Amino acid sequence: MDLRIIWAILLAILPISELRGGLPLAVIYANQNNIPIALVFFIIVMANILAIFLAFFFLDRFHHVLLRIKAYKRFFDRYIEKIQKKVDKFESKYSAMGFLALTLFVAIPLPATGAWSGVLIAWLLDLDRKKSIMSIALGVMIAGVLVLFGTLGFLKLFF
Repeated sequence: MDLRIIWAILLAILPISELRGGLPLAVIYANQNNIPIALVFFIIVMANILAIFLAFFFLDRFHHVLLRIKAYKRFFDRYIEKIQKKVDKFESKYSAMGFLALTLFVAIPLPATGAWSGVLIAWLLDLDRKKSIMSIALGVMIAGVLVLFGTLGFLKLFF
């Protein structure tokens, strides 16, 4: 496996770049080496979906460590629990809409949106884990298609 594909996979997993960084690099590599774009698309999207599980794992473990710090615990108890109560009330009435909103948030390929941000929102609001994972994964797939079309359109302008 070429180093550029490994970089593309790493970029797809990292919270800053995600699909917006990894997929264009992988598509350029695929074009230069006559590799099917569908294959690199699948690899990069799956890497970004893997990031969902990594992010939940990181937050679950990191949060317990931070709770030992009094200032963090005080902040979390005051603000986050209040938000969670409001979300619980909202979710009981509009649960399907909440997960659609999470999917759309992740699907928009802009800075500060993506799998990591979606996981952080779902985790902070204590949303149902399985539904959140499905919602975020669907958003990742939609964002992948949008980034792919954008990348292919951009490449056609210059190549």
